[in-house]
Amino acid sequence: MGNQCQNGTYGNKYSNYNQFQNERLASRYDDGDNNEDCYSGSSRSSIADLMQQGLRRTLTSISVLGQKTPNVTEHYTLGRKLGEGKYGTTYLCTEISTGCQYACKSILKKKFVNMQDIEDVRREIQIMHYLSGQKNIVTIKDAYEDGEAVHIIMELCEGGELYHQITKGNYSEQKAAELMRIIVGIIENCHSLGVMHRDLKPENFLLQDKDDDLSIKVIDFGLSVFFKPGDVFTEVVGSPYYIAPEVLHKHYGPEADIWTAGVILYVLLSGVPPFWADTRRGLYDKVRDGHFDLESEKWHGISDSAKDLIRKMLCPCPSERLKAHEVLKHPWICYNGVATDQTVDPTASCLNKSSATNKLKKLALQVIAQQLSEKETTSLREMFKAMDTESRSVITLGELKEGLRRCCSVFKRTGINGLIEVADSDTTTSVNWEEFIAATETVSKIEDKELLMPAFTYFDKDGSGYITVDKLQKHRVEQDMEDSFLEEIILEVDLNNDGQTNYSEFVAMMQSNSSALGWQTRESSMNVPLREAPEVY
Repeated sequence: MGNQCQNGTYGNKYSNYNQFQNERLASRYDDGDNNEDCYSGSSRSSIADLMQQGLRRTLTSISVLGQKTPNVTEHYTLGRKLGEGKYGTTYLCTEISTGCQYACKSILKKKFVNMQDIEDVRREIQIMHYLSGQKNIVTIKDAYEDGEAVHIIMELCEGGELYHQITKGNYSEQKAAELMRIIVGIIENCHSLGVMHRDLKPENFLLQDKDDDLSIKVIDFGLSVFFKPGDVFTEVVGSPYYIAPEVLHKHYGPEADIWTAGVILYVLLSGVPPFWADTRRGLYDKVRDGHFDLESEKWHGISDSAKDLIRKMLCPCPSERLKAHEVLKHPWICYNGVATDQTVDPTASCLNKSSATNKLKKLALQVIAQQLSEKETTSLREMFKAMDTESRSVITLGELKEGLRRCCSVFKRTGINGLIEVADSDTTTSVNWEEFIAATETVSKIEDKELLMPAFTYFDKDGSGYITVDKLQKHRVEQDMEDSFLEEIILEVDLNNDGQTNYSEFVAMMQSNSSALGWQTRESSMNVPLREAPEVY
């Protein structure tokens, strides 16, 4: 349950963030020469590459903390990797002097692309120090810097992400209300202290105890900002599934955090987000439109009071949206409120849209399935026929749901979720034999990396060791994917941001825990924090 050691004192000596406010970086294009037409083709590309390299060297030479610090390894021993994100890696670390364990978030300087990235890290550390000691907020201990990275030492939460708990389902309204009371309480506390998080989502809540869903602490203040009443922000930041409409309109304030909490509540009670689509463009269109479902079958067992709170938290007009303290007074969420103890139907959480990544994952599973022997598929074929009561060679999601209820003992829980995850819900509500066999028989096989190589080779035709947009073009027609999906797929799977997918990234995608939330594949998905959204208007 995390560590019990006392906080360090280094943070108290951390220089004031304001000293960095006037630090400027010359424009990468400000070279005093406007004769751009003199260059073309590869020459222009080479010059651009050189300029980018020069910019990166400049950025990595800038001191993020503003003062020299000891090397992190002088005080801590770095251990196993706990997680990996777009900008760096989090490790388990042990303080040499005390033996206490912490988490070390190492942010790689080579990932900085502009001065804003440096300012984000500075502000993240400052906000963490400012909020240190507040209830349900992860505590920072130390910060170090060397030539390669900035290292943030913080409290260790050993229970994993709230995200993983949500994928297991089985939340009652009462349990969801307890959890939301903590989450909204965190928001109220941050807002009272003048901090807006701007990237709340299940992945950014860690459990101190894996057996206690309520032992959560919020993390990742990389996009957070200080604010004063009346301040208006224009940066498009956040994670796409949780982003508020006013953020997309580039005119927002702390009310955007309430919207994201409303999305989390919606997911807790239904297993799917209120707005989803296969591309960011489509997703943002849905968010701006503001219409979400509270009437379908999965909502029939949810109380009217819960639905009322969701509507008031996901109100498109920020000025009419509930404030944090108002949410906490709502009859559904308050202590001894009206939330029922009925458990949400876990099957409903599986009926969701496929993301662009899932299209690639679906095809890869089918490639693996084609290699199965007849002996391995005979019993599954009989099961499929039993569900296909009208002999149409396809089964509806309703037939699938009923069939799984009868046959659930045959599958592991992950197998059931994986089966429905790959159901083609883009334009139909049915599953064919190939999708059925791919989802059921291959779930256990994707745990073995070697068995995934044939599927990777299927896409990597020239044996270069990478999957690229050009290679996916060959499969575009067969999978009925738009050109825009191809770049989206690479973007979602490409963890090291080199524009292509290697075998390790492919394996990570295939083994990602997206069984119950197919719309969300963690850091490698569309749901990655962004600073500026692609043009969608």
